[in-house]
Amino acid sequence: CQMDTSASEPEMEIPTTTYSYDEDDTVPCQKADVNRFASQFLPPLYSLVLIFGLVGNALVVLILIKYKRLKSMTDIYLLNLAISHIDLLFIFPLPFWAYYAAHEWVFGNAMCKILSGVYYAGFYSGMFFIILLTVDRYLAIVHAVFALKARTVTYGILTSVVLWGVTLLASLPGLIFHSIQKEGTRWTCSPHYPSGYEREWKQFLILKMNILGLFIPLVIMIFCYAAIIKTLLRCRNEKKHKAVRLIFVIMVVYFIFWAPYNIAVLMYTFQESLSMNNCESSGQLELAIQVSEAIAMFHCCINPVIYAFVGEKFRKYLYNCSQKYIAVYLCKHCPALRSVKLEPVVSTYTPSTAEQDISAGL
Repeated sequence: CQMDTSASEPEMEIPTTTYSYDEDDTVPCQKADVNRFASQFLPPLYSLVLIFGLVGNALVVLILIKYKRLKSMTDIYLLNLAISHIDLLFIFPLPFWAYYAAHEWVFGNAMCKILSGVYYAGFYSGMFFIILLTVDRYLAIVHAVFALKARTVTYGILTSVVLWGVTLLASLPGLIFHSIQKEGTRWTCSPHYPSGYEREWKQFLILKMNILGLFIPLVIMIFCYAAIIKTLLRCRNEKKHKAVRLIFVIMVVYFIFWAPYNIAVLMYTFQESLSMNNCESSGQLELAIQVSEAIAMFHCCINPVIYAFVGEKFRKYLYNCSQKYIAVYLCKHCPALRSVKLEPVVSTYTPSTAEQDISAGL
């Protein structure tokens, strides 16, 4: 049974009409519906994600740098999370993927490799920094004394650099194995594994993606939040209750948006073991990958919304920023707008201010 493997990895390949064969190896399995859905749906989706994700995460970066002044380890991790969304999932790759979805790959082999590696880097870095944010909250609440020495800006920068290094290593296979190839009448950018080991490499990389991006983070977060909840039950502190809320919401939203995609890709890769290697099941899994990946892309637009609705301080900074940089230019003749002044930023950093910052959302 020959199965089409164009969607076996989370790459952005949108192939032309593809065929696989049912168990009798004589009846072609057309997947024009999957390809038509991708070519019509993905380009406008990528455009919307590009606009809203870029604006939202750029505001997060602006507020963290200009108003928060990066006073704590939490600020450093939030900054890296926002930058990973902007650089790795928005500004650079999305216009290329939008064109590819509607037409074919015309950007050459080097860009195919770079953008594929960048895509995986965005996936891994987003998850890794959410893990660091969770561990940061765990240390601040469960091991408060130790956190006085460990939760510093310097350690935040060092751990961020190490994490980016791990992210690059985890993303290397995407850069190495992706290349362009003529398929039918169009050029595609897709993974091509060493001859004779295609299946093994494919399964290994999908397992790696699910282990690093889903299972290990889930175990770490369950452990950290179980300990946090246990600590909070012993000392009823409203500030500490608020301190957990932002990172917990970020974690839950991440899994809601990314878990379906990870599961769909895992099922597609191991469909033979799951007795789903027939034409109908293969087409349904490919469509599930397309839809779940589209949903996952919106995750990067959601984090700024979480900050705005969960974090009181973030809302205040956002309001001040809009008054100072947007409303003033839209309504130059409104003295009331120009009279708005920002509250001074306190430069002194203490553990209590760190908890107040994170409890307020940023």
